[in-house]
Amino acid sequence: MLTEQGCKQRRKRLWESLSETIEWVLIADPRHVHYFANYWVHPLSFSTSERGLLLLERDGKATLFEDNFTGKSIKPTKPHVDRIVTEDWYDHTHSVINRDHALFAALKTVSEHLYGRPGAIEAEWLPVGAREVLSLDREHHSTSQEQPGSTDYPDLGTAIRHLRRQKHSDELELIRRCMAAGDAGHEKALNVVEPGMTELEVYQAILDAATTEAGRAIILYGDFRATNRKTPKAGGLPTDYELRQGDMMILDFSVEMDCYRSDFTNTIAVGGANDEQVMLFRLVEAAMKAGEETLKAGAAAKDVYAATAAPLRESGYADTWTSHAGHGLGLAHPEPPVIVPESADTLLAGDVVTLEPALYVEGIGGIRIENNYLITAEGYERLSNHHICLG
Repeated sequence: MLTEQGCKQRRKRLWESLSETIEWVLIADPRHVHYFANYWVHPLSFSTSERGLLLLERDGKATLFEDNFTGKSIKPTKPHVDRIVTEDWYDHTHSVINRDHALFAALKTVSEHLYGRPGAIEAEWLPVGAREVLSLDREHHSTSQEQPGSTDYPDLGTAIRHLRRQKHSDELELIRRCMAAGDAGHEKALNVVEPGMTELEVYQAILDAATTEAGRAIILYGDFRATNRKTPKAGGLPTDYELRQGDMMILDFSVEMDCYRSDFTNTIAVGGANDEQVMLFRLVEAAMKAGEETLKAGAAAKDVYAATAAPLRESGYADTWTSHAGHGLGLAHPEPPVIVPESADTLLAGDVVTLEPALYVEGIGGIRIENNYLITAEGYERLSNHHICLG
């Protein structure tokens, strides 16, 4: 989980990035409530898709707003806040009201406290109903001449997303746990993939291994699909397709825990690799190595792309690869920086990024490999430790 120290460090960085005139901020994106307060409703819980709201004040105070049933869903996790305002929604006795209205009622308790003070809201995620209970879009009272705090809000959401790029130690601990679970899943796949298995059976084996390594319920998503000479590119969730000799099964999957994730890839030659498949593997292997040599803080993302793409261009197969060479990773997938030909991004120390060269050649099949890296001032630390091979 995210630590109290980490949450407070991220709040401090947020305040340093905002104008000194801003006295409070209201965080609404569930990922960002988690980022600053360790409050995350697990997607496999009864309250999946519900959320809390987080008020941060420049003097350091943090207040969380929730309905009582959502609050039960996050236990035993403890939010790192000074106060939790909980509004009753479901008591197992009475009918329930609109659940969002319960959350707004909790937020209403601070409307007088915030009134007239300059603040910032995460406008992309804050519902209109929440703005109304805080009187942010109209006069506070019909008889009052005083106006509420300025509604000329800074782009709070973008500011937070920029902060997210440079990971703190507690975030990296969660990401490393995801990596270890992903490593276990890839190892299991190397041991079980064979002709006659279905894609779904391979997925189930990976899920079991990754869950066992994690020691807790996880989210597993990505590409679990076989390619072949006629269909060199396929992606998405597994199907009941039965693997055949000569197929190349792309396993590009992510393990997610507490909204943080891993994302790395291997391609397995079903029943053993032929010479053409080995040739493609050597090309993407060279591309990954070339890209790795450019990874460090200050590198232009477009230069990392160019280095990764160079061995593929020289091969004559480059036109079969039209996707990115990599991307950022953390609370979302993908996120900045993006490693593409015309990227304006520059790598920062603390970025977690991927490199994923690929080729999809009709008459042979599709192949993609991928590693994850923590960017440092001197270069990088490779976070994924799976065995990249054809089987």
